[in-house]
Amino acid sequence: MNTVQNFRIIAIIEGLTYLGFAITMPLKYLYEITEPNYIVGMLHGIVFIIYCFWLLALTIQKKWSWLIGIKLFIASLIPFGTFYMDRKYLKEFNL
Repeated sequence: MNTVQNFRIIAIIEGLTYLGFAITMPLKYLYEITEPNYIVGMLHGIVFIIYCFWLLALTIQKKWSWLIGIKLFIASLIPFGTFYMDRKYLKEFNL
C-alpha cells in the first residue's frame, strides 16, 4: 500500500470518529452517559492528529498544491468533509 492509500484510510476513520459524536453527544447531554463520549473523543483526537501530520507530510512529499492541503485540512473540520474530499481529490492522487 502506498502512503496515499494509507492516508485515505485514516481520512475515512477520522470521518467516522467525527460522526461517532452524533451518537455519543445525545447520550452525554440527554442521558448523562459520559463514557462513550470520552472514548470517542479520545479516539477522534488521536486520529485527527495523525490525519493532520500525515496530510502535512504528504503535501510536502508529493508536492501537492498548498491549496489542496488546506482544503483537505478544512474538510476534517466538517462532518462528512473527509468523505467528500476522498472522492474529489484523494482518488485521483492514488497512483
